[in-house]
Amino acid sequence: MLNRLPIRQYEILQYGSDRLRVAPWRSDSSVAEIIGTTNSTPLRVASIQNAMRLLELAGYRCVMTNALSETERRSFLQAGFEVYESLHLLTHTLIDVPKPRRGQTKRGFTRDYNAILEVDTAAFEPFWRLDERGLVDAIGATPRTRVRIAPGKHVCGYAITGLSGFRGYLQRLAVHPDYQGSGIGSSLVIDSLYWLKRHRCQIAMVNTQESNEGALRLYQSHGFINQPSGLAVLRYSFEHHI
Repeated sequence: MLNRLPIRQYEILQYGSDRLRVAPWRSDSSVAEIIGTTNSTPLRVASIQNAMRLLELAGYRCVMTNALSETERRSFLQAGFEVYESLHLLTHTLIDVPKPRRGQTKRGFTRDYNAILEVDTAAFEPFWRLDERGLVDAIGATPRTRVRIAPGKHVCGYAITGLSGFRGYLQRLAVHPDYQGSGIGSSLVIDSLYWLKRHRCQIAMVNTQESNEGALRLYQSHGFINQPSGLAVLRYSFEHHI
């Protein structure tokens, strides 16, 4: 039986060629997060069901997925997951990207992580906030990563940008509510896009909750195009499958 995983740790479950990474959901250790690490083909339904049985025995009350495309979520839906939140998926071709103005952002270091998490806590609803493990995971999600902060008396905004091959990802962007509307979000987006273009990235991607109209307007104002397919975070509740 799989023991309850300590916070900030994860485990890989393997069923044939299917590999699933499981860990506690950020700061809530009663919720598990599951991520399929098989990139070539969708996960098999049986593999997901096997993982659910193991996680139920471990004592979790429910399981969340990462943001999944329409193709990726089919197997999860067949295994009993339901859509928890729909997300906008936006892309940018990086053809027309302005150069950032000097001094508007600066590099974020490990010593800035606590301040970054304070911004994240203020900017997001409790369920979506990052903890230390979530922040480290976001920074390590791609082979190359850029962490930028908006300088000032305190860190008032930050962005994490990832690069994998010719694809770029604006992994996370947050501005403290006290500073929203001051142009900090735009500065961070421009920095992200310009860095990706300099590294010969061909497409940049970002997602945001459908309810976050402010973020959607920000990304679209900088040339991101909303894609019709979208993404979704799925949820499996053990209470509903008794």
